[in-house]
Amino acid sequence: MKKIILVLSILFLIGCKSKPVVIKPVEIKCVKLSISEVDGSQKKKAYDLGKRVLMICNTSKFIPFNENEATASVIANTTLEKHSATCLKFRARYGSFIDLKLIEIHKNITENTTIFRYKALYEHENANKELRVTLNSENKVSSLKTMEWVDVFKCK
Repeated sequence: MKKIILVLSILFLIGCKSKPVVIKPVEIKCVKLSISEVDGSQKKKAYDLGKRVLMICNTSKFIPFNENEATASVIANTTLEKHSATCLKFRARYGSFIDLKLIEIHKNITENTTIFRYKALYEHENANKELRVTLNSENKVSSLKTMEWVDVFKCK
């Protein structure tokens, strides 16, 4: 009986040994680009499309994206109803939209996209808004996102 308990104890101890831990290196997903190294036409396209979206609040003229400007998901999600609701909220809080100021550009290597970070300038001083325009490899808008401005950019 003692031998069986001894053998089971040894087998139990052998079965409980720790397994080696594999540490994967952290993969860099985004690289910050200098504004001068990005093609001027790409910067102009991102600026024009971003400004067009925010100017809707001032002009009330909704111009939907076409297939040459944006991906199908952006076209589907950019509707007059969504813009109207957002515009009401933004105009009440921040006043009229004035312009966009390009702050920085990041290249997402894993998704092959370019992210343009704009500071949205509004009439009221309390406005601290950011507009992110993401262009895919086909130079189409794959994402438009407004949020509160933060100085530190975190790539997904």
